[in-house]
Amino acid sequence: MTSLPLFDEVPTQAGLREAFERWLADQRASQSLRQPGSIEVYREMWRGFMGWCLGQSPAVTLASLDVADLQAFQAARFGMKSADLSLTPRHALRLMRLVDRVLRHHAAQTGDEPNTAASDWLADNPHVRYAEAASADPLPDFLSVAEAKHLIAFLSNARPRPGVSGVRRDVHVAFTWQELRNRVAVGLHLGGGLTPADLRALTLKSPISRGGRVRERPWKVSIPVHGDAVARETPIAPWAGELLQHWLQVRLEMQIPGDVLFPATRTGKPWSKQSHYAATRQLLQEAGLDSNDGGTFRLRHTFALRQLRRGTAPEEVARWLGVEPAVMDRYKRVVSSPMDVV
Repeated sequence: MTSLPLFDEVPTQAGLREAFERWLADQRASQSLRQPGSIEVYREMWRGFMGWCLGQSPAVTLASLDVADLQAFQAARFGMKSADLSLTPRHALRLMRLVDRVLRHHAAQTGDEPNTAASDWLADNPHVRYAEAASADPLPDFLSVAEAKHLIAFLSNARPRPGVSGVRRDVHVAFTWQELRNRVAVGLHLGGGLTPADLRALTLKSPISRGGRVRERPWKVSIPVHGDAVARETPIAPWAGELLQHWLQVRLEMQIPGDVLFPATRTGKPWSKQSHYAATRQLLQEAGLDSNDGGTFRLRHTFALRQLRRGTAPEEVARWLGVEPAVMDRYKRVVSSPMDVV
Protein backbone atom coordinates (compact mmCIF):
# COMPACT_ATOMS: atom_id res chain seq x y z
CA MET A 1 0.00 0.00 0.00
CA THR A 2 1.35 3.41 -1.03
CA SER A 3 1.50 5.93 1.78
CA LEU A 4 0.43 9.52 1.21
CA PRO A 5 3.08 12.23 1.59
CA LEU A 6 2.84 14.14 4.84
CA PHE A 7 3.68 17.53 3.30
CA ASP A 8 1.81 17.51 0.02
CA GLU A 9 0.79 21.19 0.50
CA VAL A 10 4.32 22.40 -0.24
CA PRO A 11 4.47 21.27 -3.89
CA THR A 12 0.82 22.34 -4.29
CA GLN A 13 1.68 25.86 -3.21
CA ALA A 14 4.75 25.89 -5.42
CA GLY A 15 2.71 24.70 -8.41
CA LEU A 16 0.09 27.42 -8.01
CA ARG A 17 2.69 30.13 -7.53
CA GLU A 18 4.98 28.98 -10.34
CA ALA A 19 2.12 28.74 -12.83
CA PHE A 20 1.21 32.36 -12.13
CA GLU A 21 4.82 33.57 -12.25
CA ARG A 22 5.42 31.84 -15.59
CA TRP A 23 2.27 33.42 -17.03
CA LEU A 24 3.31 36.81 -15.66
CA ALA A 25 6.83 36.50 -17.07
CA ASP A 26 5.46 35.81 -20.56
CA GLN A 27 3.02 38.72 -20.28
CA ARG A 28 5.84 41.08 -19.37
CA ALA A 29 8.14 39.69 -22.05
CA SER A 30 5.49 40.36 -24.69
CA GLN A 31 4.77 43.77 -23.11
CA SER A 32 1.12 42.80 -22.74
CA LEU A 33 1.41 43.72 -19.06
CA ARG A 34 3.76 46.57 -18.19
CA GLN A 35 2.24 48.78 -15.51
CA PRO A 36 3.58 48.12 -11.98
CA GLY A 37 0.18 48.93 -10.51
CA SER A 38 -1.56 46.33 -12.67
CA ILE A 39 1.08 43.72 -11.87
CA GLU A 40 0.62 44.36 -8.15
CA VAL A 41 -3.15 44.01 -8.46
CA TYR A 42 -2.82 40.69 -10.30
CA ARG A 43 -0.39 39.41 -7.67
CA GLU A 44 -2.80 40.29 -4.87
CA MET A 45 -5.69 38.65 -6.69
CA TRP A 46 -3.71 35.46 -7.26
CA ARG A 47 -2.46 35.39 -3.66
CA GLY A 48 -6.05 35.54 -2.42
CA PHE A 49 -7.14 32.79 -4.79
CA MET A 50 -4.11 30.64 -3.99
CA GLY A 51 -4.66 31.07 -0.25
CA TRP A 52 -8.22 29.80 -0.58
CA CYS A 53 -7.12 26.81 -2.68
CA LEU A 54 -4.50 25.79 -0.13
CA GLY A 55 -6.98 26.19 2.70
CA GLN A 56 -9.27 23.47 1.35
CA SER A 57 -9.08 19.84 2.37
CA PRO A 58 -7.80 18.37 0.20
CA ALA A 59 -6.04 21.38 -1.29
CA VAL A 60 -7.30 22.49 -4.70
CA THR A 61 -4.74 22.20 -7.49
CA LEU A 62 -4.64 23.51 -11.06
CA ALA A 63 -5.62 20.05 -12.28
CA SER A 64 -8.43 19.43 -9.79
CA LEU A 65 -10.01 22.91 -9.91
CA ASP A 66 -13.60 22.73 -11.13
CA VAL A 67 -16.71 24.91 -11.36
CA ALA A 68 -17.91 23.82 -7.93
CA ASP A 69 -14.62 24.95 -6.41
CA LEU A 70 -14.92 28.38 -8.02
CA GLN A 71 -18.51 28.68 -6.84
CA ALA A 72 -17.42 27.81 -3.30
CA PHE A 73 -14.60 30.33 -3.53
CA GLN A 74 -16.98 33.15 -4.45
CA ALA A 75 -19.53 32.05 -1.85
CA ALA A 76 -16.88 32.03 0.87
CA ARG A 77 -16.00 35.63 0.07
CA PHE A 78 -19.57 36.90 -0.20
CA GLY A 79 -20.38 39.43 2.50
CA MET A 80 -16.74 39.82 3.56
CA LYS A 81 -14.64 42.93 3.13
CA SER A 82 -11.44 42.36 1.20
CA ALA A 83 -8.60 44.58 0.05
CA ASP A 84 -8.98 43.51 -3.59
CA LEU A 85 -12.66 44.48 -4.02
CA SER A 86 -13.60 40.85 -4.61
CA LEU A 87 -17.29 41.42 -3.97
CA THR A 88 -18.00 43.40 -7.14
CA PRO A 89 -19.05 41.61 -10.36
CA ARG A 90 -16.34 43.48 -12.23
CA HIS A 91 -13.69 42.16 -9.88
CA ALA A 92 -15.08 38.62 -10.08
CA LEU A 93 -14.88 38.88 -13.87
CA ARG A 94 -11.30 40.10 -13.73
CA LEU A 95 -10.34 37.34 -11.30
CA MET A 96 -11.95 34.57 -13.36
CA ARG A 97 -10.26 35.86 -16.49
CA LEU A 98 -6.94 35.76 -14.66
CA VAL A 99 -7.54 32.19 -13.48
CA ASP A 100 -8.55 31.16 -17.00
CA ARG A 101 -5.44 32.71 -18.57
CA VAL A 102 -3.11 31.09 -16.06
CA LEU A 103 -4.80 27.72 -16.55
CA ARG A 104 -4.54 27.91 -20.33
CA HIS A 105 -0.96 29.14 -20.19
CA HIS A 106 -0.08 26.27 -17.86
CA ALA A 107 -1.70 23.76 -20.20
CA ALA A 108 0.18 25.16 -23.20
CA GLN A 109 3.47 24.75 -21.37
CA THR A 110 2.79 21.25 -20.09
CA GLY A 111 1.03 19.93 -23.17
CA ASP A 112 -2.05 18.99 -21.15
CA GLU A 113 -5.66 19.68 -22.04
CA PRO A 114 -6.60 23.13 -20.70
CA ASN A 115 -8.75 23.27 -17.57
CA THR A 116 -11.82 25.30 -18.60
CA ALA A 117 -13.30 25.63 -15.09
CA ALA A 118 -13.05 29.44 -15.05
CA SER A 119 -14.64 29.96 -18.47
CA ASP A 120 -17.32 27.40 -17.61
CA TRP A 121 -18.05 29.26 -14.35
CA LEU A 122 -18.43 32.53 -16.26
CA ALA A 123 -20.84 30.86 -18.67
CA ASP A 124 -22.96 29.82 -15.68
CA ASN A 125 -22.88 33.34 -14.16
CA PRO A 126 -23.97 35.87 -16.80
CA HIS A 127 -24.25 38.71 -14.25
CA VAL A 128 -20.47 38.48 -13.89
CA ARG A 129 -19.71 37.56 -17.48
CA TYR A 130 -21.40 40.73 -18.75
CA ALA A 131 -20.34 42.98 -15.87
CA GLU A 132 -18.39 45.21 -18.25
CA ALA A 133 -21.05 45.38 -20.93
CA ALA A 134 -22.33 48.79 -19.82
CA SER A 135 -18.87 50.34 -19.68
CA ALA A 136 -15.69 48.56 -20.66
CA ASP A 137 -13.63 51.34 -19.11
CA PRO A 138 -15.41 52.86 -16.08
CA LEU A 139 -14.66 56.35 -14.90
CA PRO A 140 -12.20 56.63 -12.01
CA ASP A 141 -13.65 57.24 -8.57
CA PHE A 142 -12.58 60.58 -7.08
CA LEU A 143 -13.40 63.06 -4.32
CA SER A 144 -15.90 65.80 -4.95
CA VAL A 145 -14.73 69.39 -4.51
CA ALA A 146 -16.43 69.58 -1.12
CA GLU A 147 -14.92 66.28 0.01
CA ALA A 148 -11.43 67.28 -1.09
CA LYS A 149 -11.63 70.65 0.68
CA HIS A 150 -12.91 68.97 3.82
CA LEU A 151 -10.10 66.40 3.79
CA ILE A 152 -7.42 69.04 3.19
CA ALA A 153 -8.67 71.05 6.18
CA PHE A 154 -8.83 67.90 8.29
CA LEU A 155 -5.26 66.92 7.43
CA SER A 156 -3.91 70.43 7.86
CA ASN A 157 -4.94 70.53 11.53
CA ALA A 158 -1.82 68.47 12.22
CA ARG A 159 0.58 71.30 11.33
CA PRO A 160 1.28 74.75 12.80
CA ARG A 161 -0.96 77.36 11.21
CA PRO A 162 0.11 80.81 12.43
CA GLY A 163 -2.05 83.74 11.45
CA VAL A 164 -5.10 81.68 10.40
CA SER A 165 -8.25 83.34 11.67
CA GLY A 166 -10.47 81.15 13.82
CA VAL A 167 -7.90 78.34 14.13
CA ARG A 168 -5.97 77.64 17.32
CA ARG A 169 -2.26 77.97 16.66
CA ASP A 170 -1.33 75.16 19.02
CA VAL A 171 -3.90 72.58 17.88
CA HIS A 172 -1.16 70.54 16.17
CA VAL A 173 0.68 69.78 19.41
CA ALA A 174 -2.07 67.37 20.47
CA PHE A 175 -1.14 64.94 17.69
CA THR A 176 1.15 61.99 18.34
CA TRP A 177 3.98 61.45 15.88
CA GLN A 178 2.12 58.46 14.42
CA GLU A 179 -1.01 60.55 13.87
CA LEU A 180 1.07 63.22 12.17
CA ARG A 181 2.79 60.61 10.01
CA ASN A 182 -0.57 59.20 8.93
CA ARG A 183 -1.94 62.61 7.98
CA VAL A 184 1.15 63.57 6.03
CA ALA A 185 1.05 60.24 4.21
CA VAL A 186 -2.58 60.73 3.20
CA GLY A 187 -1.66 64.28 2.23
CA LEU A 188 0.85 62.94 -0.28
CA HIS A 189 -1.71 60.51 -1.69
CA LEU A 190 -4.11 63.39 -2.31
CA GLY A 191 -1.63 66.20 -2.90
CA GLY A 192 0.91 64.25 -4.95
CA GLY A 193 -0.92 61.31 -6.49
CA LEU A 194 1.37 58.72 -4.91
CA THR A 195 0.44 55.04 -4.77
CA PRO A 196 0.79 53.18 -1.45
CA ALA A 197 3.94 51.48 -2.77
CA ASP A 198 5.35 54.87 -3.86
CA LEU A 199 4.84 56.30 -0.41
CA ARG A 200 6.49 53.43 1.45
CA ALA A 201 9.49 53.68 -0.88
CA LEU A 202 10.20 57.34 -0.01
CA THR A 203 13.42 58.18 1.82
CA LEU A 204 14.69 61.27 3.60
CA LYS A 205 16.22 62.33 0.28
CA SER A 206 12.84 62.27 -1.47
CA PRO A 207 11.44 65.69 -0.41
CA ILE A 208 12.79 68.46 -2.66
CA SER A 209 12.61 72.08 -1.51
CA ARG A 210 15.39 73.60 -3.60
CA GLY A 211 13.95 75.74 -6.36
CA GLY A 212 10.60 76.12 -4.64
CA ARG A 213 8.73 79.34 -3.95
CA VAL A 214 8.96 79.06 -0.15
CA ARG A 215 12.27 78.39 1.54
CA GLU A 216 12.60 74.88 3.05
CA ARG A 217 9.08 73.88 2.00
CA PRO A 218 9.09 70.79 -0.24
CA TRP A 219 7.34 71.37 -3.54
CA LYS A 220 7.96 67.99 -5.12
CA VAL A 221 9.13 64.51 -4.15
CA SER A 222 11.58 62.18 -5.81
CA ILE A 223 10.26 58.62 -5.88
CA PRO A 224 13.04 56.03 -6.10
CA VAL A 225 12.92 52.80 -8.06
CA HIS A 226 10.84 50.20 -6.24
CA GLY A 227 9.49 46.91 -7.48
CA ASP A 228 8.76 47.34 -11.18
CA ALA A 229 8.27 51.11 -10.89
CA VAL A 230 10.84 53.45 -12.40
CA ALA A 231 12.24 56.49 -10.59
CA ARG A 232 10.35 59.73 -11.12
CA GLU A 233 9.59 63.13 -9.63
CA THR A 234 6.14 64.53 -8.98
CA PRO A 235 4.99 67.93 -7.65
CA ILE A 236 2.94 68.18 -4.48
CA ALA A 237 0.30 70.72 -3.51
CA PRO A 238 1.50 73.61 -1.30
CA TRP A 239 -0.64 72.46 1.65
CA ALA A 240 0.86 68.97 1.35
CA GLY A 241 4.31 70.54 1.24
CA GLU A 242 3.61 72.39 4.48
CA LEU A 243 2.53 69.16 6.16
CA LEU A 244 5.63 67.38 4.87
CA GLN A 245 7.88 70.20 6.09
CA HIS A 246 6.40 69.93 9.58
CA TRP A 247 6.81 66.14 9.56
CA LEU A 248 10.48 66.44 8.62
CA GLN A 249 11.06 68.78 11.54
CA VAL A 250 9.23 66.55 14.02
CA ARG A 251 11.03 63.45 12.73
CA LEU A 252 14.38 65.24 13.18
CA GLU A 253 13.55 66.40 16.70
CA MET A 254 12.55 62.87 17.69
CA GLN A 255 15.85 61.58 16.28
CA ILE A 256 14.18 58.67 14.52
CA PRO A 257 16.98 56.64 12.92
CA GLY A 258 17.07 55.19 9.43
CA ASP A 259 16.48 56.56 5.96
CA VAL A 260 12.77 55.66 5.59
CA LEU A 261 10.67 58.83 5.33
CA PHE A 262 7.63 57.26 7.00
CA PRO A 263 8.79 54.62 9.51
CA ALA A 264 6.50 52.28 11.41
CA THR A 265 8.25 52.72 14.75
CA ARG A 266 10.64 55.12 16.49
CA THR A 267 13.42 52.65 15.73
CA GLY A 268 13.05 53.42 12.01
CA LYS A 269 11.40 50.14 11.04
CA PRO A 270 9.80 50.36 7.57
CA TRP A 271 6.03 50.80 7.38
CA SER A 272 4.36 47.54 6.32
CA LYS A 273 1.73 47.38 3.62
CA GLN A 274 -0.92 46.12 6.06
CA SER A 275 -0.21 48.77 8.69
CA HIS A 276 -0.18 51.55 6.11
CA TYR A 277 -3.50 50.35 4.67
CA ALA A 278 -5.12 50.12 8.11
CA ALA A 279 -3.89 53.59 9.12
CA THR A 280 -5.20 55.15 5.91
CA ARG A 281 -8.57 53.48 6.22
CA GLN A 282 -8.98 54.59 9.83
CA LEU A 283 -7.95 58.15 8.99
CA LEU A 284 -10.53 58.44 6.21
CA GLN A 285 -13.14 57.14 8.64
CA GLU A 286 -12.13 59.79 11.17
CA ALA A 287 -12.42 62.43 8.46
CA GLY A 288 -16.00 61.34 7.84
CA LEU A 289 -15.30 60.12 4.31
CA ASP A 290 -16.16 56.82 2.69
CA SER A 291 -13.33 54.51 3.76
CA ASN A 292 -14.05 51.65 1.36
CA ASP A 293 -11.12 49.65 0.04
CA GLY A 294 -9.00 51.44 -2.55
CA GLY A 295 -9.32 54.80 -0.80
CA THR A 296 -5.76 55.86 -1.54
CA PHE A 297 -6.31 55.35 -5.26
CA ARG A 298 -9.42 57.52 -5.02
CA LEU A 299 -7.12 60.25 -3.70
CA ARG A 300 -4.62 59.57 -6.50
CA HIS A 301 -7.39 59.93 -9.11
CA THR A 302 -8.41 63.24 -7.52
CA PHE A 303 -4.83 64.51 -7.87
CA ALA A 304 -4.70 63.51 -11.55
CA LEU A 305 -8.01 65.21 -12.36
CA ARG A 306 -6.95 68.38 -10.55
CA GLN A 307 -3.80 68.61 -12.65
CA LEU A 308 -5.67 68.06 -15.90
CA ARG A 309 -8.28 70.67 -15.00
CA ARG A 310 -5.48 73.13 -14.39
CA GLY A 311 -4.41 72.67 -18.00
CA THR A 312 -1.41 70.38 -17.46
CA ALA A 313 -0.66 68.25 -20.50
CA PRO A 314 -1.91 64.67 -20.10
CA GLU A 315 1.55 63.33 -20.99
CA GLU A 316 3.06 65.32 -18.12
CA VAL A 317 0.47 64.10 -15.63
CA ALA A 318 1.10 60.53 -16.80
CA ARG A 319 4.80 61.00 -16.14
CA TRP A 320 4.08 62.30 -12.62
CA LEU A 321 1.83 59.31 -11.95
CA GLY A 322 4.30 56.84 -13.45
CA VAL A 323 1.79 55.46 -15.96
CA GLU A 324 1.50 55.21 -19.73
CA PRO A 325 -0.10 58.24 -21.48
CA ALA A 326 -2.98 56.03 -22.67
CA VAL A 327 -4.17 55.78 -19.05
CA MET A 328 -5.11 59.46 -19.23
CA ASP A 329 -8.03 58.71 -21.53
CA ARG A 330 -10.13 57.67 -18.52
CA TYR A 331 -9.47 60.99 -16.82
CA LYS A 332 -10.17 63.03 -19.95
CA ARG A 333 -13.72 61.71 -19.98
CA VAL A 334 -14.24 63.22 -16.52
CA VAL A 335 -12.51 66.50 -17.33
CA SER A 336 -14.74 67.02 -20.36
CA SER A 337 -17.43 68.32 -17.98
CA PRO A 338 -16.56 71.67 -16.31
CA MET A 339 -15.95 71.44 -12.59
CA ASP A 340 -14.26 73.48 -9.87
CA VAL A 341 -10.60 72.88 -9.15
CA VAL A 342 -9.48 72.15 -5.61
